[in-house]
Amino acid sequence: MAIITTPRLQLSPLEPSDWAFFRTLREDRAIMRYMAAIAPEKETRRLFAARLTAPHTFVIRAHDDETPLGDIGLQISTQNREEADIGYTVIPRAQGKGIASEALNAICDYAFTQTTVRAINAYVLADNSGSVRVLEKIGFVRTQVLEKAYEINGVRYDDWVYRLEYGAV
Repeated sequence: MAIITTPRLQLSPLEPSDWAFFRTLREDRAIMRYMAAIAPEKETRRLFAARLTAPHTFVIRAHDDETPLGDIGLQISTQNREEADIGYTVIPRAQGKGIASEALNAICDYAFTQTTVRAINAYVLADNSGSVRVLEKIGFVRTQVLEKAYEINGVRYDDWVYRLEYGAV
């Protein structure tokens, strides 16, 4: 599996030793408010196990610190190997410091140069202004608004679809 490096960050494959971090991330209400309801530990363990074997799932760390800052993953479509979806999370104390932008830019470059991917899609809740800024900063373009299409804890939210195509930036 690949290790992706940037000026400040290293994106390395998820390891079994990352379980505590992964669980903490998925139980943080500030993070999960834009992703999903907080799942029981058993479901989080199942998701973690799936991510361990996923080929393009990474933990974000600073070069000089082993402490995880977030995770990011690329899921290439099985129907069309030129399309992928992307998702990422960054811990609250690392937000607003360009960590998500740097990691996202790096994994998009990796996708376009090291895989068959030619277009990357991202889904973000309209209320998640921080993530919207990150996507737009990298060059993602909003292509669709799915009104009240995503539900978290019984509340329906607008889901915005963003896309970045190879060579667009």
